[in-house]
Amino acid sequence: MKVGIDAIILGAWSDVDAVKSILDVGSGSGIISLLLASRSSANIDAVEIDPASVKEASENFNNSSFSKQLRIIHSDYTAYANTCKKRYDLVVSNPPFFVDFSFKPKEVSRKNARHSDTLDFEQLCEGVSKTLNPDGKFCLVLPKTEKEKFLRIALQSQLHLQKQMFISPKTKQSANRVNLQLGFNKRKEIQNEYFSIRENDLTFTNQFINFLKDYYIGFD
Repeated sequence: MKVGIDAIILGAWSDVDAVKSILDVGSGSGIISLLLASRSSANIDAVEIDPASVKEASENFNNSSFSKQLRIIHSDYTAYANTCKKRYDLVVSNPPFFVDFSFKPKEVSRKNARHSDTLDFEQLCEGVSKTLNPDGKFCLVLPKTEKEKFLRIALQSQLHLQKQMFISPKTKQSANRVNLQLGFNKRKEIQNEYFSIRENDLTFTNQFINFLKDYYIGFD
């Protein structure tokens, strides 16, 4: 599985303050779990349905400096949520994006990672409602076009928007991605943040460099 900028930004943005337990839903290669392990001392469970991705994540975890914090679980998230007795301080996910597109990639691993066939928004939110602590945080990244639909579905599971980051591919362009933090606790004010990845000449913005300099080679 390729490492995308969406996952990197989400892993660096998710709030790990006072977090002792984390669940990474649809972990893929495990990149988000690894980023969160580098930022915290939390124990992290990573749930992944694809066997090849489970193998890749396991290798990445075992070869990292944070291996004692990390555990890969080969499971469908709905099945895991229905049987899991743990509740997590933070649930994080880079979920399937393309809900309504008719074209789908032939490769099964890529298909499952990019489409909602194996985990739709309703299933994701229902799973989070069963695995998140009452005061916990649920962080994910979505295309901006899917935001309102997702928030309507999330409310059915009593998950309320608390914070959001609008992500633009280039300076002065409209955001096409959004990071969301939700939880059971409804806040009076929603915190809004804005983030640009590249300048118009395609170089990375200073904001991007400063935000991710601890994780990218060449940004120090």
